[in-house]
Amino acid sequence: MSSPYLQQPSALSSAELSVQQALELPRLAIEAVEPQVEQGRFAAKAIAGDAVTVSAVIFADGHDKLAGDVLWREVGAQDWQRAPLSFLGNDRWQASFIPQRVARVEFLIEAWWDVYASYCYELTKKFGAGVPIDLELQEGEQLLRQAAARAQGELQLTMQALIDALLDTQSIDERVALLLAPETQAAVGRCEGHPHRTRSAAYPLDVERPLARFASWYELFPRSVTDDPQRHGTLRDVIGRLPDIQAMGFDVLYFPPIHPIGSTHRKGRNNSLKAGPDDPGSPYAIGSAEGGHEAIHPQLGNREDFIALVEAAREHDLEIALDFAIQCSPDHPWLEQHPGWFSWRLDGSIRHAENPPKKYEDIVNVDFYAEDAVPDLWLALRDVVLGWVELGVYQFRVDNPHTKPLPFWEWLIADIRKRYPQTMFFAEAFTRPAMMARLGKLGFTQSYTYFTWRNTKAELQSYLTELNQAPWRDCYRPNFFVNTPDINPFFLQHNGRAGFLIRAALATMGSGLWGMYSGFEICEALPVPGKEEYLDSEKYEIRPRDYQASGNIVAEIAQLNRIRRLNPALQTHLGFQAYNCWNDNILYFGKRTADRDNFILVAISLDPHNAQEAHFELPLWELGLEDDAITQGEDLMNGHTWQWHGKTQWMRIEPWHQPFGIWRIRTAS
Repeated sequence: MSSPYLQQPSALSSAELSVQQALELPRLAIEAVEPQVEQGRFAAKAIAGDAVTVSAVIFADGHDKLAGDVLWREVGAQDWQRAPLSFLGNDRWQASFIPQRVARVEFLIEAWWDVYASYCYELTKKFGAGVPIDLELQEGEQLLRQAAARAQGELQLTMQALIDALLDTQSIDERVALLLAPETQAAVGRCEGHPHRTRSAAYPLDVERPLARFASWYELFPRSVTDDPQRHGTLRDVIGRLPDIQAMGFDVLYFPPIHPIGSTHRKGRNNSLKAGPDDPGSPYAIGSAEGGHEAIHPQLGNREDFIALVEAAREHDLEIALDFAIQCSPDHPWLEQHPGWFSWRLDGSIRHAENPPKKYEDIVNVDFYAEDAVPDLWLALRDVVLGWVELGVYQFRVDNPHTKPLPFWEWLIADIRKRYPQTMFFAEAFTRPAMMARLGKLGFTQSYTYFTWRNTKAELQSYLTELNQAPWRDCYRPNFFVNTPDINPFFLQHNGRAGFLIRAALATMGSGLWGMYSGFEICEALPVPGKEEYLDSEKYEIRPRDYQASGNIVAEIAQLNRIRRLNPALQTHLGFQAYNCWNDNILYFGKRTADRDNFILVAISLDPHNAQEAHFELPLWELGLEDDAITQGEDLMNGHTWQWHGKTQWMRIEPWHQPFGIWRIRTAS
């Protein structure tokens, strides 16, 4: 055949096949390749420096032995790198490789008939059964000669030495031993003829920075970094907050929009339709005479102040993330410069944003497919993002991406990352599961989740398990934000300090990505009655805070983040496994690295008011231990250590002390 390998066939009706076409079809089948998203239409997610485990079902007619490699390369590179596949049984094969750089990577699987392995298998059986093997020994010599003919250089010398040794050996036992020796099989494998070699389709991987998998986000309004509600906070003021945010263990400092705020239909306190003369308005009403999405609100500072903040944050091991909210105040310069980018009603008035019964008179939306908007609006929005990237911003939280065209996101994210591969996008999407998954497929690095509304043991256990399974594990990274300026969860409103600690433990232990909106650390939860909203919402006013107020959980948050940094098992949402605990008020699970060297057990009481007790099982079977084994336990919140004897243990959790336990389990030395 002209091609050195056969491709997996595309869909062809068997009735359309000629005999010649049938002869050219591969005899090997490569199926169920993982990781892949929609047969390679979208890229599966990966992290630079982390192993990517590739698996597939590979089989062929007959009983001949097979072999194969996984091949990978950065898109655009000429040469493939290879790793041998290992046989797992029942036609399943697996291999791993480690992409080292942030890039788009592609991989495929190549498999072939392993003639020499098949020969060794038959020789072993016949020799062991004591049947004559004269012909088999001749066949072995022939296979060595064929391999030598394919070899070059030093490998050819090695093969010739094996042939010479075989010919010099008179003992059948010694000849069999030489032919079956691992060294012989390895040498022959290096000059394998690859009969019936077949390649799968190529599958893409989106390889991102480790911060895409493991990060702690802290959200604040820069204007509230002040000690006086009458004095607008500034970007320079935020620099003074950086040491405290770093001390709590956060990696990303995220701001709601920092752009000029419009005055037309400006909202007043608590979302009232009429603003007072000193009301600052919602930062999501973007744009005024001072500028639009590319500008900074004058009371916050200027571009030099912003650059200074980005640099200061970097010195404190923090990255700045900005909100990318594609919406405009009626005062946004684009309305005058590009009226064709917006929707207008029959009476000539502009169409405001609505989510009945909510009204957003201070916001208007662009029309992505308006005749005058394509493609200029798309390019302008891309350039907004590029402008902030060029100032050192590499993470964007995107407001309501599910209400914007999916093709826009697929194009924009790819375009930005082609220029700046380190850039990441965070989807603020609380919507239908299919849409949330689709945003991940289109390139969003991570997403808000349903975690906020999962409170019972059954709900949490089911959700965490689902996120560990296909397709979610390959296309979606969950960020377990515990609260947001828009969402004051019912669970936090009436459960006091213990309730906040419960949600903090669930978020930090459940996912490698979590976040909190400022005020959470002082257990701020005063609600609008009957709603999951904050009374006196910071979206509409300046709110100074005393972050050392009595009852704060700053120290606990810092320790939870410290535990995450020190334990690789906790640096991803993957690896979750629920274990037996005979109390429906206690969620008990484990997170562990593949080698089980870092094995963390987590028990969280979901009852913030009462002590809860339960018997529970240590997963000794996962450590290869018997049910009566002795293991070492360590409380990661306080450093206390002890020994566990046997599989079944007992716990008591008192929420007024600490509503959770985080333990590292080790085999006893």
